[in-house]
Amino acid sequence: MKQMSSTRAARNLTLSVLILFVCAVGAQQLIAEKSKDEKTAHNVCQMITRYHISKKRIDDTISEKLFDKYISDLDAQKLYFLQSDIDAYAQYKTNLDDLLKVGKVDFAYDVFALFLKRLDARTDYAQKLIDQEYDFSADETAILDGDELEWAKSEYELNERWRKRIKFDLLNLKLDDTDMAEARERLHKRYRLLKETMHQTEDFETFETYLSSLTHCFDPHSTYMSPQTLEEFQIQMRLSLQGIGAQLRSEDGATVINKIIPGGAAAKDKRLEAGDKIVAVAQEDGEWVDVVEMKLSKVVRYIRGKAGTLVKLKVLKGTSGESVVYELTRQKVELTESAVSGQIIDAREWFPNGDTGRVGVIHIPSFYRDFSGAQAGHEDFRSTSRDVLTVLQEFREAGGVDAIMIDLRFNGGGALSEAIDVSGLFVGHGPIVQIKDSNGRVKSHDFDIEGLEEPVYSGPLLVITNRLSASASEIFAGAIKDYGRGIVIGDTTTHGKGTVQNVVEVGASLFNLGNSDSSGALKVTINQFYRPNGDSTQREGVKSDIIIPSQIDHLDLGEASLDNAMAFDQVEEVKRKEFGYATDSLIDKVAKASQKRLGSSDHFNKLKAKIGRYLERKNRIKIPLKEEVLKAEREADEKAEDISEEAQEDADDENTFKKQPYNEELIQIAVDYVKLLENRKTAGN
Repeated sequence: MKQMSSTRAARNLTLSVLILFVCAVGAQQLIAEKSKDEKTAHNVCQMITRYHISKKRIDDTISEKLFDKYISDLDAQKLYFLQSDIDAYAQYKTNLDDLLKVGKVDFAYDVFALFLKRLDARTDYAQKLIDQEYDFSADETAILDGDELEWAKSEYELNERWRKRIKFDLLNLKLDDTDMAEARERLHKRYRLLKETMHQTEDFETFETYLSSLTHCFDPHSTYMSPQTLEEFQIQMRLSLQGIGAQLRSEDGATVINKIIPGGAAAKDKRLEAGDKIVAVAQEDGEWVDVVEMKLSKVVRYIRGKAGTLVKLKVLKGTSGESVVYELTRQKVELTESAVSGQIIDAREWFPNGDTGRVGVIHIPSFYRDFSGAQAGHEDFRSTSRDVLTVLQEFREAGGVDAIMIDLRFNGGGALSEAIDVSGLFVGHGPIVQIKDSNGRVKSHDFDIEGLEEPVYSGPLLVITNRLSASASEIFAGAIKDYGRGIVIGDTTTHGKGTVQNVVEVGASLFNLGNSDSSGALKVTINQFYRPNGDSTQREGVKSDIIIPSQIDHLDLGEASLDNAMAFDQVEEVKRKEFGYATDSLIDKVAKASQKRLGSSDHFNKLKAKIGRYLERKNRIKIPLKEEVLKAEREADEKAEDISEEAQEDADDENTFKKQPYNEELIQIAVDYVKLLENRKTAGN
């Protein structure tokens, strides 16, 4: 990768000369002399303009957006750069497009180098501030949201921001009953690790950040993936990796075993345990590499490797501190915890004096598909639809259920084809989603698999969503609503991501450079999708038929809150079956029964009060730094007992659908829903 010049003056001169040179020399002549990363940058520019649904050109407008976006990505809270720093680079605001078109990304490295310099100065200053004495009775406030701040005009102004931030950090720890000496030590460690971690940023990460800042100027979901990030993406799609089978976490600069993954090499070896610290890694007969204070993502790359190869770990045992060396042979590890899971809830066990009913809960964390396995013709390749079908069969073998609940909370999407196939399991043959391409052509994508013309499961169906249910989740929820196949329950609406991305390897897609896997990939928005009724889910999401209060519903998590999000629109609806499982009158009855329970629930009344307090504080710009004020707020929160909501289930617990107030209400709704459908059927007979 191109190295940074020794001085910014030399770099600026190089950039200025190049800008003039670009105007005089044809791009094709320059391309032949490019480095690999210059070719990648050039190709990404070609691809984003060719494939993106907007057909926008990389011009001065995009250049200005990129300038602001990249700097903001580095310093979102406006804690490092001064206004004078921004002004020093202002000459490139309308020139970055010209530079990128010929693959020049020097600007990215130059600005990042300055960022590291400013970060060093700020964190060194923070270390001094941490040891100062503070008057927590003083009536002062701080603005901590970077969106509400301008760039600091002077060193003094920036110093004041940091003084107030450190004071806020210390005050929060003090209110947590942390001894002040310990609080200071924690902050010293926090800012030391921040500095060390940022200095471990590799060139490919800076390169990826810059090109992704460019693609985000088109829409929030188009992004450049380096080869390393592409590998992580592929792991999540196929739900398997090659390594030792251990989940790692970073703790105070140390790499710690968080969990041993069942079925992996570490689990079979049985010596590595949760809490152990990895201090060095070696490859077979290779030299030891010290990984203390090393960035976690880099440690992971040292440990992962091709199945059948040997990796050596130098470990400090968490229980005794003893230093040991383990040799492990890497193997394929199945990530079963990220896969579909099923569970049957017996309502009588949850509510001994209530109504009976068996509810089958299917938790879908994402819509995954092992594309390479499918293309290779492997009979056992993993996919969401295959795993859902397996769970449905297990429900039948267990005696059947009265209703099925599809839990899509926190499901951010995945493969479009899987959203279609999973939907088809519940509605049978028919249109699931409409897709519009960059030329405005709209095509209906149907579930059409021989032998599955009718639904695999045709009983009562409920779909559970929240603000983080996005993309493929919204395709499924929208299809269920539009077919009248079931009811949607959860937050007011889903995330609102109504666009389709395609992942294209950068090297081979346009220029057939060979070795395409080493150039990363572009995940680019190529289409918009629409429900069978013609509505886009973009920005609007899929609205719930029945709303259960949650704090997450009030966070700024939706598509509409993202920069450069595309607009909502509509197309014509398509003909489809109507199952009649979700009539207005039926939904109204179920909703009223739920509202009555919620109104008399001590838990949900406390939750509503908590949400009210959150909303009051959410909209304030200035944060109080007075101990008396913050303490009063803390005490008000503590008077209302801790409220647990629909947080993701504990991955260590096989019982994925826990008995807690939110889930209890879901089961009550399911029981009510089944009874009303049965009563309607009896009345119809």
